Amino acid sequence: MAWKYSLTFVLMVLFWASPQGNAQATAPTATPKSAAVAPAANTTPPTTLRGATSMDEVLDRVVAREQELVGTLANYTPMVETYIQNLKPDHELGAVPDNDRYFLGKLDLKDGVSEHSLLAEPGFGSSLRNALTQFYAVRYLPDGFAQMMLVDGKAFDRSNYNFEYVRREFLGEVRCLVFDVQPSAESTQAHFEGRIWVEDQGYNIVRFNGTYNGSSVIKLYFHFDSWRENMGPGLWLPAYVYSEESDMGYFLGRRHLRFKGQTRIWGYNVGHSNAENEFTAMMVEADKVEDNGDAVEHISPVLSFRKWERQAEDNVLQRMEKARILAPEGEVDKVLNTVVTNIEVTNNLDITPEIRVRVLLTSPLETFSVGHTIVISRGLLDVLPDEASLAMVLAHELAHISLGHRLDTKYAFNDRMLFDDTKTFDRLHVRRDGKEEHEADAKAMEFLQKSPYKDKLANAGLFLRALASRSNVLPNLVSAHMGNPMAQGKNVKRMSDLVQTAPELEPTKVEQMAALPLGGRLRVDPWSNQLELVKTKPMALLSAREKMPFEVTPVFLYLTRQKEPTAAASRNNNNNNN
Repeated sequence: MAWKYSLTFVLMVLFWASPQGNAQATAPTATPKSAAVAPAANTTPPTTLRGATSMDEVLDRVVAREQELVGTLANYTPMVETYIQNLKPDHELGAVPDNDRYFLGKLDLKDGVSEHSLLAEPGFGSSLRNALTQFYAVRYLPDGFAQMMLVDGKAFDRSNYNFEYVRREFLGEVRCLVFDVQPSAESTQAHFEGRIWVEDQGYNIVRFNGTYNGSSVIKLYFHFDSWRENMGPGLWLPAYVYSEESDMGYFLGRRHLRFKGQTRIWGYNVGHSNAENEFTAMMVEADKVEDNGDAVEHISPVLSFRKWERQAEDNVLQRMEKARILAPEGEVDKVLNTVVTNIEVTNNLDITPEIRVRVLLTSPLETFSVGHTIVISRGLLDVLPDEASLAMVLAHELAHISLGHRLDTKYAFNDRMLFDDTKTFDRLHVRRDGKEEHEADAKAMEFLQKSPYKDKLANAGLFLRALASRSNVLPNLVSAHMGNPMAQGKNVKRMSDLVQTAPELEPTKVEQMAALPLGGRLRVDPWSNQLELVKTKPMALLSAREKMPFEVTPVFLYLTRQKEPTAAASRNNNNNNN
């Protein structure tokens, strides 16, 4: 493959422009779990009820749909990720992260809501520290945040709750009926209080906002905003939960909790279904095989070695995709590959097999290479401010590949892929040693100096400077679970030479955008795990408080209805008809 300088570079200007608790809860299914341990209807109906003749019938359908959802969720084991940032007041920026927490697991919804973690258990030191501080510090429980995907389990019914109709409202393209909901005076089981949004065709709850009552000295319930997405006709499944407290008292009111957190749920239809669909779509080969005069009967030792390496690479990628932590190949990969191609062309690189780029679906900021495939996390793509910064992180992994830093070919044996999804981080090892990291940094700098991004590397250095300024207080965001960390403590661990050429960081300067908030770049389809670029209008910032680098932000979805039925939706409808 001979590259020519006449090839036009495709720069993604539009895409990369900067946008202007103290005891564990053990509640039954009908009772919401705490997210932390710490010290009658309105009779005025809307004009159109789409098949319902009265408000009572509407509410009966709402309750029935919610009860059906509890049963439907038992058929799925999606992934759930919760990232929390504790905050401290800041005079100029309002509130800034002070420390963070991170949970990643596989949901079991057969008997309530429970999470099987993909992360290693904390060591003895962490366990001892938690034990010593449990009397005065809040300890977050991942199951409690996952519980916020349900209104109130099986306790949500007409006998336990009062409903008051508020108005009609569109959430994206979906028209909704809005109700305020409170536990009835006679109920001892109801816990949710707040507002629900009900789509006006099937009467499914698509959003609910409020809290669970019953917080105590040993148990805290937080405020949250929970969203569902349509994944087939009549099938609305949980997708996002945003939670926040700005001044929550605990430990007898002597301490105050400030935090914001986001829970994402994805991977409902990921597993063996794709393989089954491919099997049913098999086509019979033609009887006649065309003669190919260029066919090679024997494979050279070098080509055999490359095929063996590629087999190990493909095995790892396929296992990660099956475990629901790697997005399927899609349009976003092509966009990222364009940047890699730009670097290859200007450096006269001829690498075979070809370089691929894939996206890790998790929030922590990391990149790594698996054979000739570069993997970059969704969280890192979210916070990178421009294309030059993206080129920097991709160039580092491209350098590993060009230098021949190999993936262990033990993964070419398929028996090594036979493990439970929760063991993925334990079984797949792709980290580099310090020598290889140092060599990749040096080679990447050479690549960038010849690339179309050479005049914008100060922006990449500024991003690294911003990362270093926050890495000490956001260790869970910068802790790589598969690759090498980009920063640790207050130090940049990768491409540190770029920091020396970067301008000084000015957090209060509105015009300087060193890094972006989390969640603004990519959208993950919670059903299929497919990625798509988020389309947003440019927004002029009113103050430095709206910059929010590396920070969690609230979630507002543009809801739409699926026009084509999914396999799960058909199965769900069949189950309801039986």
